[in-house]
Amino acid sequence: MCPPDDVSTPASHVLHRQLRHALPEAVAAGGVYLTDAQGRRYIDASGGAAVSCLGHGHPDVIAAMHAQIDRVAYAHTSFFTTEVAEHLADVLVRGAPAGISHAYFVSGGSEAVEAALKMARQYFVEIGQPQRCHFIARRQSYHGNTLGALAVGGNEWRRRQFAPLLIPVTHVAPCYEYRDRTAEESAEQYGQRLVAELSAAIDRQGGDTVIAFIAETVVGATAGVLPPVPGYLRGVRELCDRHGILLILDEVMCGMGRTGTLHACEQESVVPDLLVVAKGLGGGYQPIGAVLAQSRIVDAFARGSGMFQHGHTYIGHPVACAAALAVQQVIERDQLLDAVKRQGRGLRERLQSTFADHPYVGDIRGRGLFMGIELVAERSAKTPFAPEARLHARIKARAMAEGLMVYPMGGTIDGRRGDHVLLAPPFIVTGAELDEIVARLRKAIDGAVADAVA
Repeated sequence: MCPPDDVSTPASHVLHRQLRHALPEAVAAGGVYLTDAQGRRYIDASGGAAVSCLGHGHPDVIAAMHAQIDRVAYAHTSFFTTEVAEHLADVLVRGAPAGISHAYFVSGGSEAVEAALKMARQYFVEIGQPQRCHFIARRQSYHGNTLGALAVGGNEWRRRQFAPLLIPVTHVAPCYEYRDRTAEESAEQYGQRLVAELSAAIDRQGGDTVIAFIAETVVGATAGVLPPVPGYLRGVRELCDRHGILLILDEVMCGMGRTGTLHACEQESVVPDLLVVAKGLGGGYQPIGAVLAQSRIVDAFARGSGMFQHGHTYIGHPVACAAALAVQQVIERDQLLDAVKRQGRGLRERLQSTFADHPYVGDIRGRGLFMGIELVAERSAKTPFAPEARLHARIKARAMAEGLMVYPMGGTIDGRRGDHVLLAPPFIVTGAELDEIVARLRKAIDGAVADAVA
């Protein structure tokens, strides 16, 4: 197979993300596979960007979308609600952490984070604390590409050229056990140290000026699947409660079943004030995201201004809600959370068997069908490859040449240094497909490393 850089396509009028090479054209998709115009098949081992939780072409989701289009394709939410939006909200609230009472639907993860930030700010205005105007977040986080989401995000290369446009945000250390926990610390002690750092940052800012702390429950694309250490998020929750600060958990990538529970925070026994979901909500069948809000936040709006002062043209889109509702119904009906746990164990075992002794793999981490591999030039010192080697890009090209879609990224450590590969296959993946994913990934990594060190 030829890598996609070699694909010859006519000049495009689409402003693609990358302008220096042509992309293959996807012409068909089914299950865990996509097919391009040349007939090449690719295993979607990353769900695109951890989106395609049911794989591609699921008949139940497609049927639900068709039925909704025939019924009501679009109704602006300043005039109407729809049965499908109400039903989806009921389903999400029923499965949400304690106290969540409402869902606010948008068109994707960045919009959902943006809405959560505004919701948090308005809440304090409504309850008479307008002096709260500051957010605290973490370095090496990613919360989206709209300006508010980019501001709270901690990915330096994404932020750098837009920095003059971003609101000031305090960033503290990520929970990055592989690199930052010392040999003298237990995992719990490391988590306590991070909570102490957050506490100091709140004190410097002034606890009564902080709106919220926002974090990915399990960090996704920017740092390559970083789970929290035991007790860390509970310590964060207690600290936020002490200062009256809201806790916003971003589960755009890690949520909606991806880690083996519907919400990743369930595994931490932590309840957020605002929970942001998107990718696995609609499985890629339609653009949709949501903010799940605690009742006291919505009640404050109801008692005060009587509205949430925010909105977009396509929020609560009926066809998007129909797709998301069908996705969630399939996950429940087919017991796919159990499948995620089972196949997640299988994926981890295969990765460990293949890469545990690999000279250029430093860490294998993750939960459920959400796994990351961090690449290093030297294992004992955890030395990253030189950024100029662009190892992540080499791995992506090699993987595509092997008929494999994975999600590599660079800048894992600090926005510039470090490389990782993220894996997030569909919940319907089989054991045989996991075998093929790991075998092809091994070829891609070995080939990319050989190119990088040559």
